[in-house]
Amino acid sequence: MSETGPLGIIAGAGSFPLALARAATAQGRPVFALLLKGIAGPDLEAYPHAWIGIGQFGAMVAQAKKAGCRDLVLIGSLVRPNLWTTVPDLGGLRVLPDIVRLFRGGDDHLLRGIAGIFERHGFRLLGAHEVAPELLMPKGPLGALRPSEADEEDIALARQAIAALGPYDVGQGMVIGSRRIVAVEGAEGTDGMLDRCATMLAAGRLKWPRGSGILVKAPKPEQDRRIDMPAIGPGTVAKAAAAGLKGIAVVAGSTLVVDVQEVIRLADRHGLFVTGVSAGETP
Repeated sequence: MSETGPLGIIAGAGSFPLALARAATAQGRPVFALLLKGIAGPDLEAYPHAWIGIGQFGAMVAQAKKAGCRDLVLIGSLVRPNLWTTVPDLGGLRVLPDIVRLFRGGDDHLLRGIAGIFERHGFRLLGAHEVAPELLMPKGPLGALRPSEADEEDIALARQAIAALGPYDVGQGMVIGSRRIVAVEGAEGTDGMLDRCATMLAAGRLKWPRGSGILVKAPKPEQDRRIDMPAIGPGTVAKAAAAGLKGIAVVAGSTLVVDVQEVIRLADRHGLFVTGVSAGETP
């Protein structure tokens, strides 16, 4: 991958933007952070940065070009904004018709379109894994525990279901136990889905003992992994434990994982397995 100027990081919420900035600077590449107001945290203020409001597309382009960025990475969690309450600048108004059309579809459709808009303005959109492959989930278990043969069958079934729903641009995650899918990730995201499972468990809607279900995350078929790759971190493990799950399974090499040592510590503490499965491991 050739490098041209600082890496522009369009930062949403969570710890991944900071992890990416640290990885890039460790390679000797400077970064410039475009922090989304009301969404990104303050951690990246330690780097050259600008705070940009949602809808301020013109300001974002101007700041990135002023900083000398050609390569951009969009990373961090981001809730789909409400178009009716978003205040665009002049640059945002110019692309607003495109954005309105892109909103008529799922998240992958929207993000692909936004990537195309940036590319038409002379930028190159990269995936975090292209900049920092060390953030990718390795194959095999993290920590002391590993899935059983029955768990592996559940994981394969959930992955088949994620692939089947992929053309409808449905979420990347499911919770499954004993060959029964009990939750599918929707607009609430993985954390919201796990919170929903915890509520169902507490209310008795999930009729299984703690330590029974598995969170499975996998990319959708044909998904643009530059801008919407599945991701887990310590928070995912904590929420999976609160939902009474026994493990987490993701696709090795196609999932971002942040703070691996803390993921391992929490998984072992709560008695969960966290494992990376091969992209080809489906029946």
